[in-house]
Amino acid sequence: YKLIDFGDQKALDKLYNAARSGKPAKLFAVLNARFHEQEAYIVAEAGIPGAITIATNMAGRGTDIKLGGSLEMRVQQETANITDEAEKQKKIEQIKADIEKFRAMVLKAEEVVELEPANGSKPAKTATRPGGIYIIGSERHESRRIDNQLRGRSGRQGDPGRSKFFLSLEDDLMRIFGSDRLDTMLTRLGLKEGEAIIHPWINKALEKAQQKVEARNFDIRKNLLKYDDVQNDQRKVIFDQRIDLMNDSDVAETVSDMRHALVEALVSKYVPEGVYPEQWDMVGLKEELVRVLNLDLPVDEWAKEEGIADEELIERVEKRVDEHMAAKAAQFGPEVIRYVEKSLLLQTLDHLWREHLVMLDHLRQVVGLRGYGQRDPLNEYKA
Repeated sequence: YKLIDFGDQKALDKLYNAARSGKPAKLFAVLNARFHEQEAYIVAEAGIPGAITIATNMAGRGTDIKLGGSLEMRVQQETANITDEAEKQKKIEQIKADIEKFRAMVLKAEEVVELEPANGSKPAKTATRPGGIYIIGSERHESRRIDNQLRGRSGRQGDPGRSKFFLSLEDDLMRIFGSDRLDTMLTRLGLKEGEAIIHPWINKALEKAQQKVEARNFDIRKNLLKYDDVQNDQRKVIFDQRIDLMNDSDVAETVSDMRHALVEALVSKYVPEGVYPEQWDMVGLKEELVRVLNLDLPVDEWAKEEGIADEELIERVEKRVDEHMAAKAAQFGPEVIRYVEKSLLLQTLDHLWREHLVMLDHLRQVVGLRGYGQRDPLNEYKA
């Protein structure tokens, strides 16, 4: 059987349409990563005699292809614990029906390859004799590792098989990374457009192009690791704080400190330090306390008192807030309040961390522009 590999979805779709419009229409299965739950099953069934499987390099990896199909393996696995012969036969018939249903859904062909009995011996022999799997690659990939993985689909564990790659000088790999050598090479060989090329020079040019791509990808990964280290340092701090919160049975002191810090920030926003009381924005402070803390405090009356300072105003607001929380604890019970405080702290920490990660991702996308200003993007990202 044949396994045809395509580097991208667009090229695969072209072959799919061409094969369907041919006369007679070809029997094949398409593996394109659009139906994830079917990927492993399609590859496992690619070993039946005469099967043609068209795949992109993104799909079906990690699944072994057994020559002759996987009916025997599936029957053995799903009937291993069944002792009753009638029930076992019923299960086998169900498996056969599932396979037929799968073919009707995936292959969509006028002719269907007939399966031999459930023992699977004949299909395996029939598929092995003609030569096993034939790997056809429509192009060479950026990484030689992927090419070798594709080649490794044939000749597995002593089975027969062959592999062949077709290369165009208009492929992205050669066009982008091998163009500096191709012009001279074609001139020396005296080749015409559309003429097939089989020459060691092509293999060397291809190897050089793949080395360039791999070197570029390595530099990209190394650069990304530097940015990931910055994020990892922040992640360690956040995770340590989260673990401390989870291990702490009573976070009342932490919540109290955060509450006082919030009050100080709110008051300082509307009552700037060193400003006369007549310039205080008490209307804005009163509305903000109601919106944030749900407390209607007479801060406008306090501001009219002679000699009052911003520090005293902060202390009064903090006292009222603490009294309000004490009343809530008396109403619902200390245990309920402690549980709510801890849950809200963890939820808030997780929410803010997720937002921070999104912000870091956006920053990473644009921080490279700082290089135009003769600044190191990594240092700017750290700052």
